[in-house]
Amino acid sequence: MRRTKAELYDLVSDLKTKKDFEKEIKKRYAIYGGLVDTDTIAFLLVDELGRNTQNITPIAELRPEGDFTVVGKVLSISDSRTFRRKNGAPGKVINLEIADDTGTCKFVLWNGDIDLVKNKDICPGTTIKVINGYTKQGYTGDLELNFGRWGNLEIVKEKQPISNDAPNDATTTITGILMNKGSSRAFFKDNGEFGFVTTITVKENTKETQVILWDSCVKEIQQCAIGQKVTLPQVTPKHVNGKTEYHMNGTNSIKKHS
Repeated sequence: MRRTKAELYDLVSDLKTKKDFEKEIKKRYAIYGGLVDTDTIAFLLVDELGRNTQNITPIAELRPEGDFTVVGKVLSISDSRTFRRKNGAPGKVINLEIADDTGTCKFVLWNGDIDLVKNKDICPGTTIKVINGYTKQGYTGDLELNFGRWGNLEIVKEKQPISNDAPNDATTTITGILMNKGSSRAFFKDNGEFGFVTTITVKENTKETQVILWDSCVKEIQQCAIGQKVTLPQVTPKHVNGKTEYHMNGTNSIKKHS
C-alpha cells in the first residue's frame, strides 16, 4: 500500500518537526506548480533525508500491501486489454511477467503507464528495475506488483552503440498541434536531486512525433491545451538500436501559438 503523508512523516519525525515538514511540502507544491501531489512531495523529502532506501527486494520476498524496488527480466507481455471503470470511462491494462533468481511475479501497468513499455522499447528478455512499486492481491489471488504514483521504471542493460547516421548532439525544431499529454512523473537523478519527465505527442501535418520533456518543460506544457499549436526548439534526437527518440530538456522554452 502506498504510504500517505502522515505515514511518511513518521519516518523522519526525529529529524524534522511536523510544522517544518508541512511548511516544506507547501513550499515545494508551489514551486512544482501542482505537478505532483503532497504525498509524493512528502516521499521525496523523506528520501532526501535518507529514510527511503531503495533496497532491491528478491521477488520471493515480496509480500502484499508493501512498497518494493524489484529487478527482474521480462518473460512475457500480454496484449493490451480495455475495460470500463466504475464511472463508465474506458481504461487499458497490460500484464508483464518478470523473474529474478528467486521467483516470478506479475507486474501490472494501467492506462497511461502502458506507454512506459511502448516508449522504452521493453520486450521479453529486457531486464527492468521497478522502483517503488506496490504490491497487492490480484483478482485471481496471486500477488501482483503495480506501478506506484511516485515510482519509476528503468531498463537495466549495457549502453548501446549510437547510430552513425546522426549525432546525438544535433537538434531540430518541431512545430505542430499538441495531440496528447502524458502523466507527469518525479524521478531521482544520479546526483541525488530529482526532476520531472513526461511524454507528449505533436502532429506536424500528417506526421505524429512523440517528444520526451524534462524538468521545466514539463511545467510549461501544462499551460498548453490539447489542440493548440506549439513550437519545441532545440529538440535532440537520440538514435539507439535503430529507434529514434526525441528529447527536450529544461534549458529551452516551449512556444505557444495563439
